[in-house]
Amino acid sequence: MPLADARRRPRGHRPRPRSAPLLAAACALALALAGCTGGGGGAPEAPAPGDGAADIPDFSENRLQPLEGTGEPELPVTVDSVVLDPYRTSDDPLEYERVEVDDVSRILPLTGSLAEIVFTLGLGDNVVGRDVAATFQEAAGLPVISEGHEVSAESVLALEPTVILADTQTGPSEAVEQIQRSGIPVVVVEEAWSIDEMYPRFERVAEALGVPDDGAALSERTRAQMADVREGPIGSGAGDGPLVAFLYLRGTAGVYLLGGEGSGADAVLAEIGARDAGVEMGLTTPFTPITTEALIAAQPDVLLVMTKGLESVGGVDGLVEIPGVAQTPAGAARAVVDFEDGVLLNFGPRTPQVVVALADELAAIQAEGEGR
Repeated sequence: MPLADARRRPRGHRPRPRSAPLLAAACALALALAGCTGGGGGAPEAPAPGDGAADIPDFSENRLQPLEGTGEPELPVTVDSVVLDPYRTSDDPLEYERVEVDDVSRILPLTGSLAEIVFTLGLGDNVVGRDVAATFQEAAGLPVISEGHEVSAESVLALEPTVILADTQTGPSEAVEQIQRSGIPVVVVEEAWSIDEMYPRFERVAEALGVPDDGAALSERTRAQMADVREGPIGSGAGDGPLVAFLYLRGTAGVYLLGGEGSGADAVLAEIGARDAGVEMGLTTPFTPITTEALIAAQPDVLLVMTKGLESVGGVDGLVEIPGVAQTPAGAARAVVDFEDGVLLNFGPRTPQVVVALADELAAIQAEGEGR
């Protein structure tokens, strides 16, 4: 399974005592996010800073927040598309080709993250299928065109899309090449592994679908929402929050990795003032195989994992059996937060919801620890 597309929504947790300062901050931010603004005609109107968090759905609802007043696609458009090269390394520059899109009546996003952007741009009614990671409510009834995050060319072509959206992690490469040979326009955009990288991604998708103004409005709205998060009580505590280790687990394949700089989790944790254990250990690569000694030395307060990864090792009971986990404060306290694979590293329109939800989870764990 590609690491880049490990994305879904958080799994519910049992109620915990709620008395810690971090929890108070999380609750204050949640209240700040509960405002409401009206829509207008024409191109969508992006909220000004301070109003960005208006009308954000609670993350537990597992639904999107479509833009209001979106425009009709203006086609045809010719856009840059990344040339997929299975032999390209992270040090190699991306190469581009020009792709013309003249029909967006049947859109097929090949990742859950891209589907989220398309739906938020108001074009969800045009989407004909989904990747397995598109688990949000609005996409629930669509046929799935992937298995284990590997795209099936046959499933894609059977849906007769008029335009296909992919990113540089979409695979396998043989399937993507088969789809491209069909003659259907395939627009490949860059991945996003940080908050700042997600805004150009919004705009690239919108440009490819003929609604560039809506893409700019989505970027502005999300920037305003993230500004509210940073200016609120959660963001004000940057650097002195709990120490969190992000573990990427696939027990069935024997994959146990510790996230470090560039994993994506480091960017999300930074938004709520939490510290990334891998970064503080000096890891300079996104993912490093876990060693018992390194995990014990890290001494994380909380373990952050993906839901399917947690399930693959037998839940929390199985996780604490991994050598070194039980010898950490997080393992001893069974302080584990799991988020569904299609959301945590999504870096999409729901990222402000993710940040608030993660802050609340960490606050609840802190409160439970203080109550012992």
